[in-house]
Amino acid sequence: MKTIIEQIDLRQMDKETIKKAGDILKSGGLVAFPTETVYGLGADALNEDAAKKIYEAKGRPSDNPLIVHIADMEALDNITEIIPETASSVARKFWPGPLTMIFRKTGAVPLGTTGGLDTVAVRMPKHPAAKEIIRAGGGYIAAPSANTSGRPSPTTAQHVEEDLDGKIDMIVDGGPVEIGVESTILDMTVNPPMILRPGAVTKEMLEDLIGKISVDRTLIEPDSSKAPKAPGMKYRHYAPKAELTVLEGDLLQVIKEINRRAEEKAAEGFKVGIIGTIETVGRYSTGNVKCIGTRQDEMTVAGNLYGILRDFDSEGTDYIFSESFSTGGIGNAVMNRLLKAAGQHLIHV
Repeated sequence: MKTIIEQIDLRQMDKETIKKAGDILKSGGLVAFPTETVYGLGADALNEDAAKKIYEAKGRPSDNPLIVHIADMEALDNITEIIPETASSVARKFWPGPLTMIFRKTGAVPLGTTGGLDTVAVRMPKHPAAKEIIRAGGGYIAAPSANTSGRPSPTTAQHVEEDLDGKIDMIVDGGPVEIGVESTILDMTVNPPMILRPGAVTKEMLEDLIGKISVDRTLIEPDSSKAPKAPGMKYRHYAPKAELTVLEGDLLQVIKEINRRAEEKAAEGFKVGIIGTIETVGRYSTGNVKCIGTRQDEMTVAGNLYGILRDFDSEGTDYIFSESFSTGGIGNAVMNRLLKAAGQHLIHV
């Protein structure tokens, strides 16, 4: 298969490119497109055969549910049995945006899209190209991250091409994404609503709006027979090829320990990478040191995380050592992704 790559100007979107993407989606094909979080790999969510192509292209386990992307609130009526009033309040505040909600599904959504579950995860992205492509493709587009399953998610069209060139029909290149980590997932089928995956819409933001929110803190083991209710819960995700270790504790002690471990691995002949911040990169003396952003604004850390992990991959890095980050606000999402990428390999210094 030859993958078409089309650039799109978000200030004046080419209607022909949007139509071409929509036609591919309506005919059962696969189109990667930008959202404000990461690039998504789209297929017609109501076409089970099309959804299966996503799993095949990504190498994704078939019990890992897909998120259905919509562009208009009215679209919810066809795919959800009940929309709780709390969900309506959340949607009015945070849609379109980086938030996914889980509802009981109707028969319109095939089990092949939901990973066999009777629930459906739904998101309304705010990215202008995403909204137009969703509408052109029929209004219901299943779209997990557009990468090989388990690898760092794509934040540029080039990342998508690295993983999926020749496996999908089209890539719409809208430039780098804005946020850089996947959407918050909020389960609205339980009371109180439960966060299954942290993202840019934080627990604090949601509680300010609708009151108590619970957070799922469990990790489903890889050999568990239980189906994950949301993407990213069961399998190792976002992982570089190198062995990644996250170190937490007093920052000066963390820097000292990372230097010690980096020197040890370098002396053994391994290629070492270090993830630091604007505040700390000058304190590392060994290895390939990359700046992920500033602790003064952890949105910068979120935006750079996956790109840095992919850069280490392309450079043949063997071991990566990373500082940890705060778990307030977007930092919670950063640590969630970083620890999954590390296979939960966290060391307290």
